[in-house]
Parts: sequence; structure tokens; C-alpha cells
Amino acid sequence: MAPDLDWDALGERGVALLMALLRFETVNPPGNERPAALFVQSELERVGLSARIFEGAPERSNVVCRIPGDGSGGGPLLLSGHLDVVPVERQHWDLPPFEAAVRDGYLYGRGTIDMKNHVAACLLVMQILAESGLTPRRDIIFAAVADEEEGCRWGSQYLVERHPEAVRAEYMIGEVGGYSLDMTGVRYYPIQIAEKGRAKIKMTAFGAPGHGSMPHRDMAVTRLARALNTLGASRLPQHATGAMNRFFAILADTQPAPMRWVLPQLLKPRIADALLARALPPDRARSLGALLSNTATATMLEGSSKFNVIPGAASAILDGRTLPGQTPEDLVAELRALLGADLQFEVLDSAPPVEQPDPASPLYDAICASLRQHDPEGVPLPYMIPGFTDAAWFSRLGCRCYGFSPHRYPAEDNIRFTDLFHGHNERIHLDGFRWGLRLLWDVIARFTLDAHS
Repeated sequence: MAPDLDWDALGERGVALLMALLRFETVNPPGNERPAALFVQSELERVGLSARIFEGAPERSNVVCRIPGDGSGGGPLLLSGHLDVVPVERQHWDLPPFEAAVRDGYLYGRGTIDMKNHVAACLLVMQILAESGLTPRRDIIFAAVADEEEGCRWGSQYLVERHPEAVRAEYMIGEVGGYSLDMTGVRYYPIQIAEKGRAKIKMTAFGAPGHGSMPHRDMAVTRLARALNTLGASRLPQHATGAMNRFFAILADTQPAPMRWVLPQLLKPRIADALLARALPPDRARSLGALLSNTATATMLEGSSKFNVIPGAASAILDGRTLPGQTPEDLVAELRALLGADLQFEVLDSAPPVEQPDPASPLYDAICASLRQHDPEGVPLPYMIPGFTDAAWFSRLGCRCYGFSPHRYPAEDNIRFTDLFHGHNERIHLDGFRWGLRLLWDVIARFTLDAHS
């Protein structure tokens, strides 16, 4: 049975853990996750657990802790969160990003939703389990990792490649999902069952070099600019995926008219182009469009090393994202077809997509059951994210990965989760975070203890 818990006290304890984590400036690059990892380790050891630090490079620390189970429930459950955060532009923040400041019921700070909230929640769950003295039906592993924001090299990738037995699991709960999403009067809770792959691609245009004072029509920079203009104004071919088919099926069943008719039409490529361009709000069209096609976004440019020299080559680094079933080579072929054969494409780095062919499982059922218990009007929604997470690496050990770090926002505040993700004034609603703490505990208790509060 689950222990009898004081959730008023535990909610404040979870908030205190999150506030402490926010005050560690783990901006990546350079990361410097070690102080935060040592804090997590000390909080685990304070309740009698053994936690080990793994480092593949100086200051790039990962902390891993295991609570042994009796094995009657199956393989381990991995709770995973990353300690690093993306950079900030402090001048655009209303409150300091690393002081854990509170205003109007919201806790501000870089990492409040990406993703120190989940690290704090998993840490609290481990402490509750340790203090209860109960033995779960399967091992529970907690991994607070480094370097997710820069591709996972010193975090989940390092653990999977160098210390796989420390993190090998049957199931994983990580980011991104579990947040409230209000849409036309219906409240959804996305559960990540898939994520796009990534491909770092160098696209190069060539031309005749020369002196900057004598421009001509055969300049590499001009050719590159034309290609980038075409890329920015175009959608790559649409591809069907199981995750988005499920996503739109549930929306069609739960949305009022006319949205229940409009949204499934996005699965039809010829109709989707028109709907995304003219029928949907721009922010919704942008997020849905990214989940229907491979994408490539220019993020870095390189030309001459001297201002008065016309270079013979000019390059752009493309942030490529591939749907499940697609490869970096497929993406390059689509780019060649769109932009022409006179450009050179080089895949510099890549990671494959992740998808649960069938999301249904005992863990998925536990997530849905607990969600319905804590919000009977909420709708669980299987979802794919356009980015990547540590699931890209943990899944390589055969783990079934779900993104679920629950929290919610008051509908009247009109908060868009995607705007806060990597955005200015990143913040989490404190009551919504406390609600999510209890929900995450209930999911884990239901799944590993056959009980819930």
C-alpha cells in the first residue's frame, strides 16, 4: 500500500528542492553541472539512499541512484531529468533568472519547466520511497544528467555508452509532457510517445571569388541566400506517422465543431498546406506543421573571413529534424529536390527519431488512470515533440520512453507552454507544480506499488 502522506508539507518540500536547483547556474555551454549534481546526491544520501556520480569530462556530472525492487513487477523504471539549462538574455527577464523569485503565484527561473521541475519532482519521489520503507515491485532508478541541451554527449549518451548497466531499464519517464494544454474549452495533457530525430547539416554554395568592390552574378553568398529564402518559404513533403494519427484521432473525438472536422484534415497533405497557411492561428500552424514534415532551419552562417573578399564558398548550418521512419539521408534528398543539385550537403551529426509503435503499456495505462483521477475533465493526449530529449539515448538500451513531467497552469492566465520553453521569463505556477508532484507520485505508486493516494 502507498504510505499516508502529508501533501501540504511535501508540496512545500518539493518547491524548496526546485528553488535550490534553480539557483545553480548550469547554463550549457559550458554546463558545469557538478554543483547541482552534488546537491542532488546529498539530498538522496540524506534519506539513506546510495547515489553515484559519473563524469565523462570535468564538471560534467551525472548522478544515478537505484532503489532495488523485488522484481515481481518487471524490469526497472528509470526517472530521468537533465540538470543543464539553455542560456538567458537577462535584459529581457522581469525577474532574475537564477534567484528563484516568486511573483503572482509563479516561480521564475531558467529551468523551471526545462527541466529542473522534473528533477525536483523525481528527487522528491525517491525521498518518499526511501522514507516509506516500502519495497517496490521493480527497481526504480533516478538519473539526473548533464548536457541534454547540447546533444547529450556528457549526459545520457555517456551513460548509455560507458555505464549502460547503471541506467538500463524497461521503462522511462522523462520530458516533455504532462503540462495542461487548453484548447477550445477542452483541457489536454500531452504524453510524449515520440520525438523527431535530429541532423546537423552543412549546406554549401559555391561561386567565383573576387574583390568585394566588384560584385558579380556568380557569388556563393548570393546563391546561398537564394536557397535559404526558398527553404524559409517552403514546407518539405508531408509524411504520416502513428503518433500524429493517434493525436488527431483523439482531438477529433473531443473537440467541438468546427475544429473536430478541421484538424483531421491536416493529415491530408494537399489540404494541410492550405489549412496551415490560412485557416489556423500562426502559432498553432507552426507547431503542428513541424510535426507533419521533416524540417530544416538555418541557424548559423559562414562566408568570407575578410569583409572585402568575395568568398568562393558560403555555408549555412541547418538544424534538421526527421520524423519517425525518416533518415538524415531522406532529409538531404528532400532538400536537394527543393533547392537544386548545385548545393553541397554534409551531415555533420545526427540522432534517430524515437517512437512507440503502440503507446499502450502498463506504464501508459497508469499515467492515464492517474491523470483521470486528479483531473476527471482532463484528456490524456499521446503526442510527438519536434525536438529531442534524453530518450534518444536511453531508448537505445531497449527502454520504452514516455515524456511526462506533470504540472498545470490556470486556464484564465492564457499561458502557452511552448512560449515558455527556452523563452524569456520561464516560469511555473506553484500550485500547478504542487499538483503535479502528487500526480507523478501517484503514477509511480500505481505502477510500482500497485497503490495510489
